[in-house]
Amino acid sequence: MSTPSLTLPGGTWPLGDLAVTRFGYGAMRLAGPWVMGPPTDREGALAVLREAADLGITHIDTSDAYGPRVTNELIREALHPYPEALHIVTKVGATRDEQGGWPPARRPEELRRQVHDNLRSLRLDVLDVVNLRLGDAEGPRPGSLAEAFGALVELQRAGLIRHLGVSNATEEQVAEARSIAPIVCVQNMYNLAHRHDDTLIDRLAADGVAYVPFFPLGGFTPLQSPALSAVAARLETTPMSVALAWLLRRSPNILLIPGTSSTAHLRENFAGAGLSLSHEDLTKLDDIGVGSTPAN
Repeated sequence: MSTPSLTLPGGTWPLGDLAVTRFGYGAMRLAGPWVMGPPTDREGALAVLREAADLGITHIDTSDAYGPRVTNELIREALHPYPEALHIVTKVGATRDEQGGWPPARRPEELRRQVHDNLRSLRLDVLDVVNLRLGDAEGPRPGSLAEAFGALVELQRAGLIRHLGVSNATEEQVAEARSIAPIVCVQNMYNLAHRHDDTLIDRLAADGVAYVPFFPLGGFTPLQSPALSAVAARLETTPMSVALAWLLRRSPNILLIPGTSSTAHLRENFAGAGLSLSHEDLTKLDDIGVGSTPAN
């Protein structure tokens, strides 16, 4: 791997005792269509991961459920032995069925198996960060996480996990998790048009906890807004670049993990996140999400 010569936008943020770049990479899209099966271009997928490391990205998000097992195996093939500064964040709490669904798997024995599966597929002795995925494919769902989160705390005490987080969680579940054990991150859906976690983001920032938005560009339905398009046109860039730059400006504890299966698109995201937005731009963009309602 080459020595990175570029400065990643946003600087770094701590995940517990681990410093990661705020501009990270989400590996989900390296799997096949609808996150099932192998990539169409395996060599291209490996090249994206190596390019991410070459850019200096030190935060890669994954899950053994992607594929399933596909993205973890690609990460291992492309990057193992891992650079000392690279930190891989994974998640447990759901599996895949033959129809491509995401059935919950949060019983203690299921979580233990998933943690060991991630260790094996990534070829690690300890996982840097494990997020407990809650809710379902439609979004967060209310309910106690105590039994499931407690199982991960036991695995942390056994030395298999360094740090814990939660994903797809309600504010009440975040608070419950923090009452049981420290967490270093919350990973929820959030972007310009889906602003239901604004209060939670600010509260976490004050406590030094990272917030990692998934679907930062809208997911399988890209963000669309006249205001977003207008700002992009003024800056002669893409709406997606503006959306990423806005997220980095939104709060210092926001970590980006945009996904792509293209090295060119990875570099576009990299450049876009570093855009300079004026006060007027930010005002227009902030208005996009005004009145957005919680997904839970």
